Amino acid sequence: MSVLRIGNASGFYGDRFAAWREMLDGGELDVLTGDYLAELTMLILGRDRMRDPSLGYAKTFLRQAEGVLGTALERGVTLVTNAGGLNPAGLADAIRSLGDRLGLQVRVGYVEGDAIQRPDALTANAYLGAFGIAACLDAGADVVVTGRVTDASLAVGPAIARFGWTRDDLDALAGATVAGHLIECGAQVTGGNFSFFTELPDGGHRPGFPIAELHADGSSVLTKHAGTGGAVTVETVTAQLLYEVGGPDYLGPDVVTRLDTVRLEQEGPDRVRVSGVRGTPPPDTLKVGVNNLGGFRNSMTFVLCGLDIPAKAALVRGQIEESVGTEGLEFTLARTDHPDTGDTEAASALLHVHLRDGDKSRAGRAFSAAAVELALASYPGCTLTTLPGDATPYGVFTADTIAQDAVEHVAVLPSGERVAIAPPTVTGGLQGAPVQHEALRGDPSLPATRRGPLGELVGARSGDKGGDANLGVWARTDATWPWLRDWLTVERLAELLPETAALAVERYELPNLRAVNFVIRGLLGQGVAASTRFDPQAKALGELLRSRVVDLPTEARA
Repeated sequence: MSVLRIGNASGFYGDRFAAWREMLDGGELDVLTGDYLAELTMLILGRDRMRDPSLGYAKTFLRQAEGVLGTALERGVTLVTNAGGLNPAGLADAIRSLGDRLGLQVRVGYVEGDAIQRPDALTANAYLGAFGIAACLDAGADVVVTGRVTDASLAVGPAIARFGWTRDDLDALAGATVAGHLIECGAQVTGGNFSFFTELPDGGHRPGFPIAELHADGSSVLTKHAGTGGAVTVETVTAQLLYEVGGPDYLGPDVVTRLDTVRLEQEGPDRVRVSGVRGTPPPDTLKVGVNNLGGFRNSMTFVLCGLDIPAKAALVRGQIEESVGTEGLEFTLARTDHPDTGDTEAASALLHVHLRDGDKSRAGRAFSAAAVELALASYPGCTLTTLPGDATPYGVFTADTIAQDAVEHVAVLPSGERVAIAPPTVTGGLQGAPVQHEALRGDPSLPATRRGPLGELVGARSGDKGGDANLGVWARTDATWPWLRDWLTVERLAELLPETAALAVERYELPNLRAVNFVIRGLLGQGVAASTRFDPQAKALGELLRSRVVDLPTEARA
């Protein structure tokens, strides 16, 4: 009873299908969680529900559960998932029906109340906390289904139920929040998407899914099943800890977690201890994710080979604008071409042409046909990468807040009893804007420098939050941390990543992690679903930064 072993088998809607079976068969677990929801996923589920009101949940989970539900019940492993999406009651009913069909007695609880009534929105959902999940588990649920709760709540809820925490146990709640944040993206904490993947024992081929061993004080050990791929190291854990976060104050519905208090220690092979986490009272508001249909979009890509690339791109632009007008058009020229090469692909640049419009007909065949019509009447060597296609709808994501006491957070127990989850009585959160950390101006004093990729000395992890992006960068050693801290300013980031220069950029330091985190406001425009950026979720932003050749301190080695 002193340790609660929580595994994770899904980090997004579409993650490794076999992970649920792998985690149940791989070793001992008390709880197995699955995270299916992201801002884009809520839009997808909203469109599903428009077609069929009985849907709105992640159908993949139901297919996965068919193969593992009996095993989980036999081994006493509780399943907790947010796959309920926009219809947790519907998924709960489907799981009960699945149990009946398989001849299994399964007790299902679910959490609702996150849906906010917004007549002007496709979906609007508050990010609920973990106490509803705990109430379902206290009532004996074998499976708990939620809608939009915070990702970490899937792990915090079982910890509350096991250890009897109350809302006053802020440090413990904060520690569990860190553990939940670390495992919620699945294999991303065990070597997936890791800057130094070539150093992993299996070269990053098939990382296992993670486990958090939680203790009553909120501390934890991050690990994975024996014999699985990837690795659990201080650096893989650091990378995930920096994923999609902002300042040191990590706001949640149950606690504000102080990320600058987190301490990581390699306890043994594939075991990293997470301790020292402090928490303060949560804010009196909840985050609300809002999705709307923004209109229709279409894209065509021209291949420009050889000489006069800018002139060829200018010709296409003029011809397309003359055919369909300028409103809603966006042209991006990717200079992927190399001079004096004997390979057509290597000698070619790509001109991406996007059109967004509220009129489906203009964004549809009228646009794509206009592009195809240029095939014999434009630049020399004119060719496109795709056939003409119709427009598709796109969504726009915005974030809002709502008072905690304005949301009816309800746990529906396996018996059918509905239990209201009271909001926190003590709130605090941030008093004003988070304090940013400005690095030294100019170069710190160094004995000598050498030219090399920044990634020789640092790792990075980046991601999306609505229309914003975060970029976390960590130094690999204690010796290189002072240099990174003083050298990587907002101004230098703008030099290395010019697309950030015109945007508002916040900078935060996390000394315990030897890390600097940047929040880049507006990089992704109206959100992932609306973005025409080549890397719409900013997942590659960190690797782009690491590839830049800079002056590195000569004496510093990774």
